[in-house]
Order: sequence, then structure tokens, then C-alpha cells
Amino acid sequence: MEKIPQTILFLLLLVFTFVAAENSTAHRGGGGADEFHVGVILDLGSLVGKVSLASISLAVEDFYSVHPNYSTKLAIHVRDSMGSEVQAVSAAIELRENYKVQAIIGPQKSSEATFISKLGSVTQVPIVSFTATSPSLTYDSSPYFVRATLNDSVQVNSIASLIKAYGWREVVLVYDDTDYGRGILPHLIDALQHSDTYVPYRSGISLSATSEDIMQELYKLMAMQTRVFIVHMSSTRASLIFTMAKDAGMMSKGFVWIITNGLANIIDVLSPSVIEAMNGVIGVRFHVPKSQKLDTSFLIRWNKIYQRYNPIQLPLNKSISIVGLWAYDTVWALAQAAEKVGVSGNRNKRLQPHKNSTCLDSLAISINGAELLTEIVQNKFRGISGNFDLTERQLQVSVLQIINVVGGTWRHVGFWTSKNGLSRYLNQNELEITGSSASMPDLNSVTWPGESTEIPRGWEFPASGKKLRVGVTSSAYPEFISTSKDPVTNATKVSGLSIDIFENALKRLPFALSYEYQAFDTAGDSTSSRSYNDFVYQVYLQRYDIAIGDITIRYNRTLYVDFTVPYTESGVAMVVPLNEKRNKDRWIFLKPLSKGMWFGSIIFFIYTGVAIWLIERLNGNGHLQDLFSAKQLGIIMFSPISEGRDKLECFLAQIVLLVWMFIFLVLTSSYTANFASMLTVQQLSPAVTDIHELQKQGAYVGFHRGSYIEGLLEDIGFHGSKLKPFDTPDELHSALSNGSKKGGVDVLVLEVPYIKLFLEKYCNGYTMVGPIYKSAGFAFALPKQSPLRADITREILNITGNDTIIRLEKKWIEKKQLSK
Repeated sequence: MEKIPQTILFLLLLVFTFVAAENSTAHRGGGGADEFHVGVILDLGSLVGKVSLASISLAVEDFYSVHPNYSTKLAIHVRDSMGSEVQAVSAAIELRENYKVQAIIGPQKSSEATFISKLGSVTQVPIVSFTATSPSLTYDSSPYFVRATLNDSVQVNSIASLIKAYGWREVVLVYDDTDYGRGILPHLIDALQHSDTYVPYRSGISLSATSEDIMQELYKLMAMQTRVFIVHMSSTRASLIFTMAKDAGMMSKGFVWIITNGLANIIDVLSPSVIEAMNGVIGVRFHVPKSQKLDTSFLIRWNKIYQRYNPIQLPLNKSISIVGLWAYDTVWALAQAAEKVGVSGNRNKRLQPHKNSTCLDSLAISINGAELLTEIVQNKFRGISGNFDLTERQLQVSVLQIINVVGGTWRHVGFWTSKNGLSRYLNQNELEITGSSASMPDLNSVTWPGESTEIPRGWEFPASGKKLRVGVTSSAYPEFISTSKDPVTNATKVSGLSIDIFENALKRLPFALSYEYQAFDTAGDSTSSRSYNDFVYQVYLQRYDIAIGDITIRYNRTLYVDFTVPYTESGVAMVVPLNEKRNKDRWIFLKPLSKGMWFGSIIFFIYTGVAIWLIERLNGNGHLQDLFSAKQLGIIMFSPISEGRDKLECFLAQIVLLVWMFIFLVLTSSYTANFASMLTVQQLSPAVTDIHELQKQGAYVGFHRGSYIEGLLEDIGFHGSKLKPFDTPDELHSALSNGSKKGGVDVLVLEVPYIKLFLEKYCNGYTMVGPIYKSAGFAFALPKQSPLRADITREILNITGNDTIIRLEKKWIEKKQLSK
């Protein structure tokens, strides 16, 4: 009877062991490893979603074939977000509630990740996305969010460097009007502005836009002057944009299309028709170094899984996209972290429900979520996409690649790093760029849209037959610019130095520009006048594409227009009458030499005479043997200047005389020059030399009507009643010659180029004093950020840097002198 209880106890032990084994088997999924539940949320209807799912499945198979003895194994639960934020969040809640997932891979869109990352923060479940690139997703706002891809802001400097290297100065942004599309804009615009690139227009394409809406927007872009477009869109919308752009003729010569890495990273899996439409596009993408893991067998195995999920689609024969590689490496990173954290006991904790609690509050909190997050971000390894490093909770990228879509595929153009900028080659050992950087010649050649190898200049005058509108106005000095109307054709006829410089600059441009002159009248009517400021302002109002003439570069004008480099010298000076001062001093003949010079000359003169007398007397000169007499005194005084040096018998005396004669000739020349200057030049002197003294005296000042000089004089302190404007040089001459007592002026204040012409015509009685004020000179005015400015500036520098400007000045200025 005692053995019965022992038997029963043994049977109960066997039953308990069996049940425990069953439970353990069920818990381990029948494979001997603890299941680590992971949710996957993708848009399975999109190309990115399909590629990612195949990569995730292959990654799970490969990882556990390499690590068969691991105690944990990822159990993947896939959900389709269908491109909806609501559906994605619903799937995340369902995965957490029903499967107690310890991590979620995805979601695919940044807008979905924004919501789900908050769910991850509440439940302490790491959210790892390899496609959510929005810069707004940060550790501060989403502490459990990990970005296994590039932050969109990482690429903006590479795009700006690329644009600067090719010399483009304006770009148009084309983007999805979504969180993804808008997220990059502040960072991209800042980078472009830092490299002096202007963004005249931003084209946001709504998700609800129809094909007709998109085509209308493309026609709007085609009507603009800018020909460089940066596209930041999803693959679905970008495919439609490029296909329609090709139909609209915007994939032809002269256009530039740049794609961001969101599209460039998946260029390998786009349809052949889309890639054909994108021919000539350049883009920025993540650089994937060569690896033995990415061999043909890998692509074959990946394609088998891809076709298992997408049986009606053809396999990818080239390579999978970078996004697919990131999805693969993300699974490996998560599997390694799961093994380190392990599966033990109850891994979830429910909060006690309270009043006003929401459904999120009822979700269980992952106990090991923080530990799992730490293992994920601290894990670094060499994956198939390169170095997979998620420190700082996002993928650390050191190199970006510049590509060119051509011939149904893409080819390498260059590399970019934040340290070295752009270059053609990369040192694979150090992952550092070799050679100089940040200039276009360092990159491989590019085939641009329209099969062109010539670098597009980035802008065009779009409308067929449209001409460059050149604003001109007559100057008081026709040598600079003169305008008139043809009585037959009513066309504007122009001539002058400014016109010749402008036309010479256009002829030197590497492209042809048709233009027409349009006259601006600064004369006004009897009650008002229109100034040069008004003329320049017409450029800002877009009535002219460029304004040429004798336009001075002024600070207030640079606020609304840009200027070329000046083509004349600068400065403002005064024209004043010359006063004739006759010197009535009777002793003026003594002033050419100083008192010291007179005294020294007399002493040396006497010394020379005495020396000669003594030498001759000691040598027995018969004329000097008598006692000292008046005759001998005459010889002493006048022998240095007499012509009787042949009476000197001693050679030494003749030497002394020659020295004196040399000094005497020098003194005579200096005296003659100084005395002549005192009698002529010093008799003509400016009436005034100080503009501030004129202001204190209340002098009247003349200037050109409509000139900025009126404001300059008022700033100095002149009262408006003392300032008199005039239209022509003849009026200025008449006013200055009459003087203020006869209703004229005491002085003229003009710009230096005008003064030179004025004095050439009225050379008697006036002189220039100054300059009293610095100015930048005459230049041409163009709209702000005009791409034409740099080209014309370069050619003006070419003209003023050689004999062309000398020849033109002789034609218009010296010709006028000879005709007088």
C-alpha cells in the first residue's frame, strides 16, 4: 500500500514534465528558440513596400541559417498600411495588443512614423524605420524612434555643392505637398542660400492632383526662366512627373533635373519606361561600397522571394535598391539585439486603468523595451549596405554618391562628403575623397536631357520669340548714351559708350540673345521730373529685363536690383571757377630761392673768387702781381662768371672754376623754373576747395537734374533753396560762369566721368576739385538674382581688362574733342 502513493506521485511528475515541455515547445514555436515577436508595417501596394518585404523575409532566413544556435528567433508579423496613416496606427495597436510585439519595423512614410513613434514612446517599444526620412522625427520628440536610413537634411549640402559646382544660380523645387515633401524644404533652401543659389518658385504637387493639374503645373514651370529643377517626391508621383515632363518636352536640351536620395536610392527597381523618361537626370544617393555578399546568388535568392509575394511581376535582373539593403540590415541589427536582450518571463506590464484613460493607456508597456533600444543603437556591424551604425538613433552616413541616369540605367559621376565636398574618386580604404573638391572638372562627364554633353546654363527666355527688354534713357552727355525715335518704324535708336559696351558684352556671350531697346523718359513734365531711381525701379517692376546707361551703383538701388561691375571710374567732385591772382610784390624775384640758398650761394661765390685769386697769384699770374687794387677785386668777384677763364694760367684754378660753373648752372635752372611757375601757374587757383566751407557760406550749388547728388548734398547740410538742378552741360556752364550774384551758382557738383567731359568742352576758367565723395561708378541694372548678371559681368570685365575699352573711349570721347 505504501508504494501506491509513490506511484501516483511519479505519474503526476511525468504529467507535469510533459505539460511543461508542451508549453515550452509552443512558446518556442516548435524550433527550440524563443520567439521574439516583431511587427512590420509597410505599404504593400507600393514598389518600396514590395521590395522591403522581400528583403525582410530573406534577412530572417539568412540570419538564422548563419546563427542556428541562437536562443531567440524573430517572429515577423506583417501588416499593410495601404498608404494610410490611420491604417498604419491601427495596425501598430493591433500588433501590440494581440501579438505583444517587442519592436516594429517601419512604418514606410514619415507621416505614419510620426504617429506610430508616439505609440512606441507610450509602450516603450522601439520603432525602427528605414524609409522615414523627415527631419522632424527626432530623438527629443520620439525617444523610441530609430531611423535606419538617411535624414533628408543630410543630403542638402551635397545638392547645394553640386549646383554651385555647375554654376547654376537659380533652381525650382518640385515636391510632394506632404509631410515628406515639405520636411526637407527649410534645410534645402538654407543650404542653397548659403551657396548663393536663389529659389524663385516652389512647386508643391498635391496628392489629389489629377494628370491635368500636373500637366498645367509643368507648363507653368516651362514658362519660367529657370531651367534647373530639384525633385523631392515619392517614387509613384515622381514616375508620373517625369513621364509627363517628357511628353511636355521638358526632358530636352537645356533642362536640368536633380533628384534627391528618396528617388535615387530606388532607381534600380523603377520600371524601364520611367527610367527611359528620366534620361539625363542627375541625383544624390547613399553610397553602397562593393561587397562579396552582394553577389549573383544573393540577387537570385532575393528574386525568388520577391516573386513569391509578387508572382505577376518580372524579376529584377540588375540589383535591388538601397532601401531593400537597409531593410535587410535592419532585420540583422534587430535580431542581434533580440539575442542580447533575450526572452524571459513576462515581458509586458499593464498600467492600472484610470478615469479618462484612452485606448493607448490600456496597452501594455514592454519591460525590456529600453534595453532593446540600447542594444539596437549600440550595435555596429558591416552589413550588405556598408557600415551599419545607428548611433544617435539614425544611420551614420559618411559618403554620398552622385549619379547620372542614362541608357536605361545609371552611372557614377562623383562622390560627396561633408569634409571634402565633391570629387570624382574615393579612397575605399579610408572612405575619404581624393583630389581637390567642389569644382565641376573634378566630376565625371554627364549626359544631360536631350542626349547633350554640354553643361546647361540653367536658364532660358522661355516664350518663343520673346526678346530681352533693354531699358534705355537719354543722358545729358550723349557720349555715354543717347536715344531717339525712328520716325518711320517708331523703334528706339540708341548710341553711345554705354551701348557699345553692352552690345560688345552680348556678342561675347557663349549663347545668342535677341533684344530690343525700350526708352524711358526721365525729363517728365513741367511740374515733376523722373529720376534715375525711377528708371532703375522699372527693372524691379519687371518692365525691363535690364537697364543700361550711365547708372551709378548706389546702396539704395541695390536693395531692389543687382548691378554688373562698373565700366567707368568712380567718384563725385566739384567744378569751380579759377581765380587769377597777380602777385604785386616787388621782391618776387628773390622768392624762387630760399634765404639759406641765397646766403650759401653768395658765400660760395665769394669763396670761389678768392680761391682763384690766391692760386693765380701764387703761380705768378702777371695780372695779379701788383698790390691789391680795384681791378684785382673785380677779378676776384667776377672771374667765376666771366668768360675770361682763358686768362687763368693755373690748371688748378681752372678746375675750381669749372666746379663753380656747374653749380651755377644748376642754381640758374632751378631759379628759372620756380620763377616762371610763380609768374604763371600760381596766378590761377580754385575759388573754393572745401565743400563743407561752401555749405557754411550758403553757396549755391548746381547739379544734374534727376541725379542722386541732390540727396547727397542735402545729407551734407545744404538747404534745398541753395541747390539748383540743370539739364544740359550748356546750362551748367552758363550758371557757373554767371555766378550766384547773377542768378547762377558758385560751384558744380558732378560725377567724375561727367566732369571730364565738361572740362574737355569748357576747358578755360574751370578746374576740378576732389573727389569729395566715393561712388562705385556706372553699371547696368538687372533684376535680383538674375542669372544673366554673372555672364554680362564677366564679359564687362573682359572688355575693361583689355584695349577694347580704350578703343571705345577714343571713339566716343576723344572723337568729341577732335570735333571741337
